[in-house]
Amino acid sequence: MFLCCMKTVKDVFSRYLKELKPLYDEQEANSITTLLLSELTGLNKAKLKAFPETVLPNEQLDQIKEALEKLKTGMPLQYIIGTTEFYGLTFRVNPSVLIPRPETEELVEWIIDTVKESGLAHGSILDIGTGSGCIAIALKKQLPTFKVTAIDISDTALETAKENAALNNVHVDFIKADILNAESIKFLDTCFDIIVSNPPYVTLEDKEQMHVNVTEFEPHTALFVPEHDPLIFYRKITDFASKLLNPGGWLFFEINESLGEETLNIIDNKQFNNKELRKDFRERERMIRAQLSKQ
Repeated sequence: MFLCCMKTVKDVFSRYLKELKPLYDEQEANSITTLLLSELTGLNKAKLKAFPETVLPNEQLDQIKEALEKLKTGMPLQYIIGTTEFYGLTFRVNPSVLIPRPETEELVEWIIDTVKESGLAHGSILDIGTGSGCIAIALKKQLPTFKVTAIDISDTALETAKENAALNNVHVDFIKADILNAESIKFLDTCFDIIVSNPPYVTLEDKEQMHVNVTEFEPHTALFVPEHDPLIFYRKITDFASKLLNPGGWLFFEINESLGEETLNIIDNKQFNNKELRKDFRERERMIRAQLSKQ
């Protein structure tokens, strides 16, 4: 019945919009359908729109059916197709890593701009909680003269990150480590010019407002923090950065938009200056930059 009523591109859009209505608004459902069809058929958005009567082969219709059943459970499209784009690069993603967000691209852009403004021709970067490796790999791609190291507590995340580095033809040193465990990070005995982290920061209160495709499918260890101590990672990383940044080095964070001032206060208690809280493209306070004193 399913395949009988779907033969053309137009049929697929109609069925997807109807079936995904309980989970997504029309614009988002339309975007999901477009991305999926582009991936499966090789047709770009313009061709899908221009030729809605294109008849799809049964093999593709089978894949479309299978994808729809997964989407109806709330599974993110990126996990279904296995890839996503970040900073103009292709990344493999799976349920062991977070799906890279557009605001994280803005964080990467801010780091690159800061490096250029500082006149640094080379140096070292540490990415804490790398996940898919998107920040570390994008930075290495844009700053090839920099040595980039990335750590994560998850073996499966590190394997995915290594695959993504190979996919994008860059070298990053990926190391298993737990930033909350001092013994685990003793090996980091060299100093860095930049330390960046997009650590867990989602509270239980935040979780109630989040879409099921995040709360039920993306890795909880990379998302959620204790309700009684939501800034635990920021305190640990700031303390770590105050000891392992070179004088004049920069610390960058992606943050919980509702805890911007509180996160800045953590940095205020250390020897940092030039502290800045920045809004993302949605006008939400989502990033922090601070420079370690040169003294």
